[in-house]
Amino acid sequence: MLVAVMMVTGCGIYKKYERPAEVVTDSLFGERFQTADTSSIADLGWRELFTDPQLQVLIDSALARNTDLRTARLRVEQAMTGLKIARLDYLPSINFAPEGAVSGFNNFENVTTGAGWTYTVPVAASWEIDIFGGKTNAKRQAQSAAAMAQDYEQAARTGLIAGVATQYYTLLMLDEQLRIAKQTCEKFSESVRVLRAMVGAGMGNEVAVAQMEGAWYQVEAAVEDIRKAINELENSMSVTLCQTPRSIHRGKLSSAVFPDQLATGVPAALLSRRPDVRAAENNLAAAYYAVNVARADLYPSLSLSGVLGWTNNLGSTVMDPSGLLMNAAGSLFQPIFNAGALRGKVKIARADQEAAVLAFQQTVLDAGAEVNNALTQYQTALAKEQWRNRQVEALQTALTKTEKLMQYTSTTYLEVLTAQQSLLQAQTSQAQDTFEKISAVVTLYRALGGGQE
Repeated sequence: MLVAVMMVTGCGIYKKYERPAEVVTDSLFGERFQTADTSSIADLGWRELFTDPQLQVLIDSALARNTDLRTARLRVEQAMTGLKIARLDYLPSINFAPEGAVSGFNNFENVTTGAGWTYTVPVAASWEIDIFGGKTNAKRQAQSAAAMAQDYEQAARTGLIAGVATQYYTLLMLDEQLRIAKQTCEKFSESVRVLRAMVGAGMGNEVAVAQMEGAWYQVEAAVEDIRKAINELENSMSVTLCQTPRSIHRGKLSSAVFPDQLATGVPAALLSRRPDVRAAENNLAAAYYAVNVARADLYPSLSLSGVLGWTNNLGSTVMDPSGLLMNAAGSLFQPIFNAGALRGKVKIARADQEAAVLAFQQTVLDAGAEVNNALTQYQTALAKEQWRNRQVEALQTALTKTEKLMQYTSTTYLEVLTAQQSLLQAQTSQAQDTFEKISAVVTLYRALGGGQE
C-alpha cells in the first residue's frame, strides 16, 4: 500500500518531454517570404545542388578526412555508450566473490595441529526498483544527450559542406578577377604603346605616357595581391581537407549552375531539419529530464538484495558443515536530513531548464533570421546582376569609342584612362556580384538544414 501511494504521488515524474507552447514558427522567415509550399532546396542531396565535379571531389575528401567531423563522430560514439550504460542500469547488480581461508594451531614443539580450511562461494545480487522514475528519466536524459551529439555531428557535416563550397567559389571569383586584371594590364600596355607612337608623331607628350604607365603598374600590383589571396585560400582549403598546401583543381565561375527557384518550405520544418535547432531542443529535453531525476531523489528508494552460494563455514556444531548459503533482504531508504540539499538540486535543475527554453527560442529566431538574410542576399544579387551587366556593356562601348577618338580626334588620354579604370572596377564588381549570388544559395542551403545524409 505504501508503494502504491508513493507511485501515485510521483507519477508526474514519468511524463515525457513536450515542446513548450511559447516556441512558435509563424512568420519565422519574415512577412516577405511567407509560403505554404513544403518543398525546399534542403531536401536536395548536396550532390544535386553542387553539380561541379571537381567540387564534389573536394567535398567527398573533406567528409572523409576533416578532423572536426571525425571528432564529432567520436562524440556520438561516447554518447551512445552513455545511453547503453543508462539502459543497463535497469538490470540487477550481480557479483561473484569466492573466499577461502586456512587455519591451524602451532604448539610449543613446533607441531601444527588442528589445521583446516573454510570456504564460501557466494553470488550476491542487488536491484533498485525504479519506483519514481529516477532510472527512467536518467535513460531519457541519456537519449537526449545522444541525439544532441548526433545533431552536433550533422551540424559539423552541413557546415563542412557549405564551408568547402564557399571556399571553392571564392577561388573561382578570385580566378575571374585575376583574369580581368591581367586583361586590363594588356589593355594598359597597348595604350602605352599607342601613346608613345603618338608622342613620336608629335601628337602627345611624355606626361600622358607616364600617367598611363602609372595606372598600368597599379593594376600589375593588384594582380600580385590577387595571386597572394588565391595562394592563402588554397592553403586554407588544404587545411580543411587535412592535406599539405597544394594547388586546388577547379573550374570556372561562369560554369556554376544552380536552381532558378530557391524554395524554402514552411518555417516549422526547421525544427526537425536544422541540426542546431534540434540540438537546442534535445538540450532542453535533457534539462527537463534532469529536473525529474532531481525530483526522484526526494522520494524513497526501494532496494532488494540477496546472496546465494555454497559454504562449509556454517558453525562448529554441525558435523558436516558444508551446505547451501542463502540470504534475501529488502530496504527502503527515505532522505530526511539531506532533503534540503536535494530540493536545492531541484531548483538548480529547474533554472537550467528555463535557460534551455530561452536558448531554444533564441536558436529558432536566429535560424529564421539567417534564412531571411540569405533570401534577401540572393534577391539583391539577382537585381544587381542585371544592372551590372548593363553597366559593363556600356563601359566597354565607351572604352572602345574613346580609344578610337584619342587616335583620330583631340580627345585626351585622360578620358581613355578614366574609361579603362571604370571598366576594370565594374568587371571586378560583376565577379563579386556573381559570387554573392552563389554564396546566398550556399548559405540558404545550410540555413534550411540541407546536407543531411
